[in-house]
This record gives sequence, C-alpha cells and structure tokens, in this order.
Amino acid sequence: MDKVSYALGLGIGRQLAQMGASELNIDDFAAAIKDVIAGNELKVSNREAQTIVQDYFRKQEEKLNAERAEKGKVAKAEGEKYLAENAKKEGVVTLPSGLQYKVLVKGNGEIPSVDDEVTVKYEGRLIDGTVFDSSYKRPGETAKFRPNQVIKGWTEALTMMPVGSKWELYIPQNLAYGDRKAGAINPYSTLIFTVEMVSVEKAKKPEAEAAAKGADSKKTVAKTAAKKTAKTKK
Repeated sequence: MDKVSYALGLGIGRQLAQMGASELNIDDFAAAIKDVIAGNELKVSNREAQTIVQDYFRKQEEKLNAERAEKGKVAKAEGEKYLAENAKKEGVVTLPSGLQYKVLVKGNGEIPSVDDEVTVKYEGRLIDGTVFDSSYKRPGETAKFRPNQVIKGWTEALTMMPVGSKWELYIPQNLAYGDRKAGAINPYSTLIFTVEMVSVEKAKKPEAEAAAKGADSKKTVAKTAAKKTAKTKK
C-alpha cells in the first residue's frame, strides 16, 4: 500500500502543479486528507472549503494571465524591432501585409493557387534562432497541404512561389499564431521559415471532377453491358 499511496500522491501532485498550486502547505494538505479518511471533525465546512479553493484558483488564473500578457507585450515588441531592422537588409522584400521574404533560390516552375496541393521542405525557427520544427531533420520527408490550410503568412508566400524556389520568410505575429500558443511557439511570436517549393498538384475544377465521374460511370456501364452480352452469347 505504500507504493499505491505514493502513486496516488504523484497523480494529485501533478494536477496541482499544472494548476499552479506549487505554494501549498503540504502538511496541511496531508492533514485534511487524514481527517476526511478518518472521519474526524473538519476544520472548515465543505461549502467554505469550496469557496476558499475557487477564490485561490481564480487569483492564480488572474496572475498567470497577467504574466502571459506581459510576456506577450515583450514578444510583440521584440518581433516588431526585429522586422524593422530586417527590412533594411539587402534582398529582403516587405509586402503591404507586413510579410517579409528573401529569395534564396529563384524557381521558374508553376505558382500554386490557394486550392492546389503543394509539396514543400521547410525549417521554422524563432527570432533567437531556436528551431521548433524542421522537415530537414527527417530525411526524405516532405510536407503536403493546401496553402489555405496554414497560417496567413505561409498562405501569402506560397501563392507567390514558383516551383523550384527556396525562400526565407519573416512572418509577423499577426500573420502567424497571434495570441495563441502553438507547441514551442509562444503567443505574439514573430517566426522565420526557410521554405522550398518542391512541387504543385493543381486542384481539380468542379466541372472537371463531374466530367471525370461521368466518364467513369459510363465506363462501368459499358463494362457491365459487355459482360452481360458475353454471357448471353455463351
């Protein structure tokens, strides 16, 4: 039972840590558990305990939100400063949206639309150089998706990149994840991507898809009729 007790404590401890309750008095916490299990008279009523806990975690949430907001302001300011300085560098193009890019390799292939499927290789990093994702670290792997399925900065850039291109993208936070956290990416982060446009598969137009389905249906009917004719002849 010692191991069971410890295991239960681990689970509760992790939950409390995730909830930001690291400042708890563990002795009082353990005493309350003992009182409940032993059926002792409680030092506070259940209703009062519920109110105390709710107030505590409300204050913790307010504290965490304030900390996130402050970090967000810092990240936003740092990103804006980085982009302002980056815009002055040779070869960097700044678009009206705020997206910046630099052509590393000039491609001359097809340029995708938002509905086409693109195949790319890429690496993403923060402005401090931290790499948070990279297809290059997964040999032989590429990413396939439609430009309208990704962040706005990617969408805009991909629909300008000819096949064979390799660009470096500098994406402002409002064209990336904004106030959302995404894995290792904190809210309001400016992002840098190296992107290679490997290939483009054009999206089928509705008319073409309908025609293709119609042709397939006709072929199926023709094959069925041919089989029936052959059986009749036999």
